Amino acid sequence: MLCNLLIKNYALIRHLEMQPAAGLNMITGETGAGKSIMLGAVGLLMGNRADTRVLLQKEQKCIIEGTFNIKNYALQHLFQRNQWEYDSQTIIRREISTSGKSRAFINDSPVNLEAIRSLGIHLLDIHSQNDTLKLSGQKFQINVLDIFGKNQAILIQYQKIYDQWVSLKKKKQELTTKYREQQKESDYQSFLLEELDTAALDSSEQETLENSLQLMEHAEEIKVQIQSSLLSLDDGDFSANKQLIAATHMMGKIRDYASQYQALQERLASSLIELQDVVQELRKLDGGVEHNPAEIESLKSRLDTIYRLQNKHGVNTVQELIEIQENLSSQSEQLVHLDETLKQVELQINQSESKLMEKGNKLSNSRRQVFPSFKQSMEGLLRKLGMPESNLLITCQETEPGVYGLDDIQWTFSANKGIAPQPIGKVASGGEFSRLMFCVKYLMADKVSLPTILFDEIDSGISGEVAMQMVEMMREMANNHQVITISHLPQFAAKGDHHYYVYKESDFNTTTSGIRKLQGDARIKEIAKMLGGNNPSEIAFANAKELLQPSN
Repeated sequence: MLCNLLIKNYALIRHLEMQPAAGLNMITGETGAGKSIMLGAVGLLMGNRADTRVLLQKEQKCIIEGTFNIKNYALQHLFQRNQWEYDSQTIIRREISTSGKSRAFINDSPVNLEAIRSLGIHLLDIHSQNDTLKLSGQKFQINVLDIFGKNQAILIQYQKIYDQWVSLKKKKQELTTKYREQQKESDYQSFLLEELDTAALDSSEQETLENSLQLMEHAEEIKVQIQSSLLSLDDGDFSANKQLIAATHMMGKIRDYASQYQALQERLASSLIELQDVVQELRKLDGGVEHNPAEIESLKSRLDTIYRLQNKHGVNTVQELIEIQENLSSQSEQLVHLDETLKQVELQINQSESKLMEKGNKLSNSRRQVFPSFKQSMEGLLRKLGMPESNLLITCQETEPGVYGLDDIQWTFSANKGIAPQPIGKVASGGEFSRLMFCVKYLMADKVSLPTILFDEIDSGISGEVAMQMVEMMREMANNHQVITISHLPQFAAKGDHHYYVYKESDFNTTTSGIRKLQGDARIKEIAKMLGGNNPSEIAFANAKELLQPSN
């Protein structure tokens, strides 16, 4: 329920504040006084966009604030899901700065426009002449029928299955695309994998092969140098070995004469041992060095295979080739698994679709059962509102599964005898649209807990007995819902539980709008003026008093 509405610096409104009560609230006022401006301001609370053109005084910001009692709305889950601070007295505020920048708040926490839109639909239901265009929309028509027939539980079950079905179909499409892409590359990838498998790569072999080849290709040079070294060190007549043996022997003769000689002799002996060890190693190497053209060709061939594969795959090491080989093998296995997964998903889709059709047909049958009673209820209400020849038909064709079921539902309507019903958007006038929508909301109010309902000039094009019937229906709605009605009819104004008057006043520079609650003589006078003009007669006053009498 809307407990308080504050509007500052918006259009013609400098400062306006009202506290709508429970029940039926009527708002009246002279033409251009600001009733529709108030509606525009309330629209900002519901997330409508705004700019600096709404500012009355361009140097000050605009503030629109609504306080709502949401204790009985069971919205805690919505606040929790969106991480908003919950309060049974929730405040929505919009601010439009002098630069045109807009900010929105829920209980003083900044939020985006989508947030207050998602909350606003649970707090206010604004019915304006433009709003009646929803009546011709299929989604709205289906929703009304489901509320009337109490099909929401079946619809929720259906939509849960539908979401799973759509998700599975999307998954299948993604898998199919991936499978086709991989399948296109599978032949070439199989060739690459076979080539790498045949190569039988070893991560450590490249360095070994390259070292072996280098030795093989320089075997003759190596052998010559080793043998020359042996000749100098051991095999020649004046080899280093023989000379070192002689020097060691000569120093041995004088080693006992001084410690220095002994040290030098020991060093020569040590050098001799090291030299002989080197000679031994050289003789082993000399025996192992052999120029083998066949072995060279074999090494070159193996390295050519490795270099070719590295160049082909754009890598520098055998280890990287092995990793590519493992990846290709994994992709080959994935393709097999992908095919199996696709078959499993197709099976799941068929099972889900079977459940979907079963639940969808149950929903369709339930809907069809309420068509006659809904038609009868609507036509009965329309007769009360001055449309005795109205004819509402509901057609239903089976269609592909969609988020709202298997039904292509359309309302067709005729307000006059002899005219075949046609889609509502093509045949209903503005006044007829308004009355149709009013009847819909009247029926819905009896089925579900609606938020505050705000009617903007729902009385357009009606008067007399029709107006009395409509306002009585509003009074019934107001037993369980807060109803706010902007009206120009005295019959409406007189039957409200509360009456607010919008006025405008001017100074030398500015015209502004204000609002006040009317009671007692002030209310009688306003209704008399609505009946008889600015200078109402005694008869107008008498009629006003009569209208204000409680209904029997």
